[in-house]
Amino acid sequence: MKFKNLGRSGLSVSRICLGTMNFGPETDESTSHSIMDSAIANEVNFFDTANRYGGTNHWGRTEEIVGRWFAKGGQRREKVVLATKFYGETDSWPNNRGASALNIRRACDASLKRLQTDYIDLYQMHHIDRSTPWEEIWQAMELLVAQGKILYVGSSNFGGWHLAQAQEQAASRNFMGLISEQSIYNLFRRDIEREVIPAALRYGIGILPWSPLHGGLLGGVLKKEKEGRRRLEGRAKEALDERRASIQLYEDFSSEIGREPGEIALAWLLAQPAVTAPIVGPRTQEQFDSALHALNVELSHEELTRLNEIFPGYRTSPEDYAW
Repeated sequence: MKFKNLGRSGLSVSRICLGTMNFGPETDESTSHSIMDSAIANEVNFFDTANRYGGTNHWGRTEEIVGRWFAKGGQRREKVVLATKFYGETDSWPNNRGASALNIRRACDASLKRLQTDYIDLYQMHHIDRSTPWEEIWQAMELLVAQGKILYVGSSNFGGWHLAQAQEQAASRNFMGLISEQSIYNLFRRDIEREVIPAALRYGIGILPWSPLHGGLLGGVLKKEKEGRRRLEGRAKEALDERRASIQLYEDFSSEIGREPGEIALAWLLAQPAVTAPIVGPRTQEQFDSALHALNVELSHEELTRLNEIFPGYRTSPEDYAW
């Protein structure tokens, strides 16, 4: 396994992060536990979850599944860098959402109970809270660190300006602030190259891309469609129809260099500046095994150039739109 420090921190994490969003809604508990055992066996030490994962009728179910896996012992908890998230409402009662000091405290305690642990390695805001001042957010996070309930703080779905706001306010308090940002980032969706990645590089924040295969569109969808193994609906189908020509070129290129499309998509992310670890969210053991193969893929300069031709990215703002 290859490891990398998360952002500017001294925290060493595997170059692949095991996302658990499917544990519960799509993957039963037994299979979920087997996948996590496989992750540890392959030295994947970075797990990501959230307090809302588990389905609308059972928010928190995924954390409970992970918690019962920790309870099996065998140093499972000690071997894992555990990341979870909070923000969205967990019921209709006031203050059980957002990043107020009250919800930060309540959400953290509830996650600790579900996860059956006394600390969270990386506690992440799942979305920017525009209605809560950073002074309040950082005061609450500082308290959790002082209490030993969390070690590091991260964000998810933040803009570049949000990262700058967060870090400048943290610095004024002599607090470390954010060490990571989860954003949607893949060959298909490269919007964060304009401002989020430059801000992350400036402030020493590691990027954790979610949806690295863009809902399967970068995982050989056309081949699977022809074989009758994949049928898309809704927004995924619309996206496929809109970019079908590019995806066909991508799959042809994958065949040309003898690699699976999904492996190439992950290998491309691993080669991008500021990226620490793509978050892969397998439903099956087979999907997880496929993601691990990407760690052995080294794309040449010529291959990276070809991928950028198929799926053009963005320059840093303002050059991207001004000159």
